[in-house]
Amino acid sequence: MEFRVFLSGKYDKGNAVLSIYAGAGGQDAQDWSAILLRMYLRYSDRKGWKSKIVDQSFGDPGPEGRIGIKSVNIEMQGFYAYGFLKKETGVHRLVRISPFSSQSLRHTSFALVEILPEISSKEEALEVKPDELRVDVYKSSGPGGQNVNKRMTAVRITHLATKITVAAQSERSHAQNKEQAMKLLYAKLYQLKEQEKAKTLADLKGKAVSIEWGNQIRSYVLHPYKMVKDLRTNVETSNTEEVLDGDLDQFIQAELKL
Repeated sequence: MEFRVFLSGKYDKGNAVLSIYAGAGGQDAQDWSAILLRMYLRYSDRKGWKSKIVDQSFGDPGPEGRIGIKSVNIEMQGFYAYGFLKKETGVHRLVRISPFSSQSLRHTSFALVEILPEISSKEEALEVKPDELRVDVYKSSGPGGQNVNKRMTAVRITHLATKITVAAQSERSHAQNKEQAMKLLYAKLYQLKEQEKAKTLADLKGKAVSIEWGNQIRSYVLHPYKMVKDLRTNVETSNTEEVLDGDLDQFIQAELKL
């Protein structure tokens, strides 16, 4: 009952779209994004949700055949998926001995996590006319640029007024990928609408509301000691392996009570 109070937002009960973007740092940041992807997929498994990668842009090959990720969008389908994940939005920082450093130097990497609710156009009266969109069709691709799908089924949609671009390539047909891409577009348009509301409110209050890239919310330190610490709630643990394997409950439960 307590968590139902904290999960009483308009979209809290529904599905979520989770996106991860590698920050500056080349292969280290791309590898960190891939680690975060695995962490959230494991968290989804623990919650009994269904997760599906809608679109991803692969990075450069690394040691032991590991391939990083520049960006990825995942659809999280499950009861209260958005409610539990919504406060994971922000910059996640990793400190470790870089597997890409020939001198075994310590590196700091950053990745941005973004959580959006899955909504339809009707729910928020988001009217998008066909002439406001540019739709590009291309071949789905895998690591290293190798064509996985030889047919032109992947879809990239650009909203001309806002320059928002979304893509989907996980489905086998052009129509299904377009539907997935439109879901992402509606979610991003909703986010933009909410950001504009927040800015207006901040102007009225005379206070700046920071919603930009620099919001570091959690640090994952693997060297010289092991510690994961949330900088908003001060919840911390030295069991880094379990956290990176999807054990996020202690952090998420504390976030919900903020």
